[in-house]
Amino acid sequence: MPRNPDPGSDHAAIGATLAAEAAVLEAHERLLREALDAVDARIEAVSAALRHLRRSAASAEAQKRADPGDGLRHSVADSDDVCLTWLDGPTNCRP
Repeated sequence: MPRNPDPGSDHAAIGATLAAEAAVLEAHERLLREALDAVDARIEAVSAALRHLRRSAASAEAQKRADPGDGLRHSVADSDDVCLTWLDGPTNCRP
Protein backbone atom coordinates (compact mmCIF):
# COMPACT_ATOMS: atom_id res chain seq x y z
CA MET A 1 0.00 0.00 0.00
CA PRO A 2 1.40 3.38 -0.97
CA ARG A 3 2.29 5.79 1.80
CA ASN A 4 0.33 8.60 0.27
CA PRO A 5 -2.69 7.63 -1.79
CA ASP A 6 -3.20 11.19 -3.17
CA PRO A 7 0.20 12.85 -3.64
CA GLY A 8 -1.35 15.78 -5.55
CA SER A 9 -3.19 17.11 -2.55
CA ASP A 10 -0.04 16.99 -0.40
CA HIS A 11 1.92 18.93 -3.01
CA ALA A 12 -0.79 21.58 -3.11
CA ALA A 13 -0.81 21.83 0.70
CA ILE A 14 2.97 22.02 0.80
CA GLY A 15 2.94 24.73 -1.87
CA ALA A 16 0.32 26.72 0.04
CA THR A 17 2.28 26.36 3.29
CA LEU A 18 5.51 27.46 1.62
CA ALA A 19 3.76 30.44 0.01
CA ALA A 20 2.35 31.48 3.39
CA GLU A 21 5.78 31.15 5.02
CA ALA A 22 7.31 33.18 2.19
CA ALA A 23 4.75 35.94 2.75
CA VAL A 24 5.55 36.00 6.48
CA LEU A 25 9.29 36.13 5.75
CA GLU A 26 8.80 38.98 3.26
CA ALA A 27 6.83 40.92 5.87
CA HIS A 28 9.63 40.36 8.40
CA GLU A 29 12.17 41.47 5.82
CA ARG A 30 10.25 44.72 5.26
CA LEU A 31 10.10 45.36 9.01
CA LEU A 32 13.83 44.68 9.38
CA ARG A 33 14.68 46.97 6.45
CA GLU A 34 12.58 49.75 8.00
CA ALA A 35 14.30 49.20 11.35
CA LEU A 36 17.72 49.32 9.65
CA ASP A 37 16.76 52.54 7.88
CA ALA A 38 15.75 54.03 11.24
CA VAL A 39 19.05 52.91 12.80
CA ASP A 40 20.99 54.37 9.85
CA ALA A 41 19.18 57.68 10.26
CA ARG A 42 19.90 57.70 14.00
CA ILE A 43 23.58 56.90 13.40
CA GLU A 44 23.79 59.78 10.93
CA ALA A 45 22.12 62.16 13.40
CA VAL A 46 24.47 61.13 16.22
CA SER A 47 27.49 61.42 13.91
CA ALA A 48 26.43 64.92 12.89
CA ALA A 49 25.97 65.88 16.55
CA LEU A 50 29.43 64.50 17.41
CA ARG A 51 31.02 66.42 14.52
CA HIS A 52 29.32 69.58 15.78
CA LEU A 53 30.55 68.94 19.34
CA ARG A 54 34.10 68.32 18.12
CA ARG A 55 34.08 71.58 16.18
CA SER A 56 32.66 73.42 19.19
CA ALA A 57 35.23 71.87 21.53
CA ALA A 58 38.09 72.67 19.15
CA SER A 59 36.85 76.24 18.82
CA ALA A 60 36.53 76.59 22.60
CA GLU A 61 40.01 75.12 23.09
CA ALA A 62 41.48 77.52 20.53
CA GLN A 63 39.72 80.41 22.26
CA LYS A 64 41.01 79.22 25.64
CA ARG A 65 44.57 78.95 24.29
CA ALA A 66 44.31 82.44 22.83
CA ASP A 67 43.02 83.97 26.08
CA PRO A 68 43.21 81.65 29.11
CA GLY A 69 43.01 84.53 31.56
CA ASP A 70 46.52 84.06 33.00
CA GLY A 71 48.12 87.25 31.67
CA LEU A 72 49.74 85.43 28.77
CA ARG A 73 48.96 85.26 25.10
CA HIS A 74 49.22 81.64 24.01
CA SER A 75 49.87 80.53 20.46
CA VAL A 76 51.04 77.45 18.68
CA ALA A 77 54.11 78.25 16.60
CA ASP A 78 55.41 76.23 13.66
CA SER A 79 55.26 72.50 14.42
CA ASP A 80 54.17 71.77 17.98
CA ASP A 81 56.26 74.35 19.83
CA VAL A 82 54.30 76.22 22.45
CA CYS A 83 55.02 79.93 22.75
CA LEU A 84 54.12 82.11 25.70
CA THR A 85 54.24 85.86 25.24
CA TRP A 86 54.00 88.11 28.24
CA LEU A 87 51.63 90.92 27.44
CA ASP A 88 54.41 93.43 28.09
CA GLY A 89 57.49 91.32 27.40
CA PRO A 90 59.44 88.82 25.31
CA THR A 91 58.31 85.58 23.77
CA ASN A 92 59.51 82.31 25.29
CA CYS A 93 59.08 79.19 23.17
CA ARG A 94 59.65 75.65 24.28
CA PRO A 95 59.41 72.47 22.21
